[in-house]
Amino acid sequence: MAQTKDWQELTKLTQGAPLVVERVRMGDIVLEGQFELPQLARLTMEDQIFVAAFLKSHGSIKEMEQVFGVSYPTVKARLNRIAGQLEFVDTNPAPLMPRNEILNQLERGDITAAEAIRRLEVK
Repeated sequence: MAQTKDWQELTKLTQGAPLVVERVRMGDIVLEGQFELPQLARLTMEDQIFVAAFLKSHGSIKEMEQVFGVSYPTVKARLNRIAGQLEFVDTNPAPLMPRNEILNQLERGDITAAEAIRRLEVK
């Protein structure tokens, strides 16, 4: 519980400003550098509580309505607002075209130079 209180105090101190961790200690091992906090840790304390409650309710908006005493649209709006702050990983990305195929398409005139550059920069 002390760690939760420490985190809440840190959240109050930063007042939503970006936070960079520069030193991490794990037993006798110390790492120094600049480390970004995970996405969920960058949310406000209230949003972290909301996300935790949503997970605990197994995604039941009906249960969230009861827990927080708000309407369905309010729960949906808050979830959408929180989701807008998070970056999601594409779990089914399109396969990348081999470099030589992109260059062949450019040579044949199938794509423009700008399109070829865009496709090559994706890699």
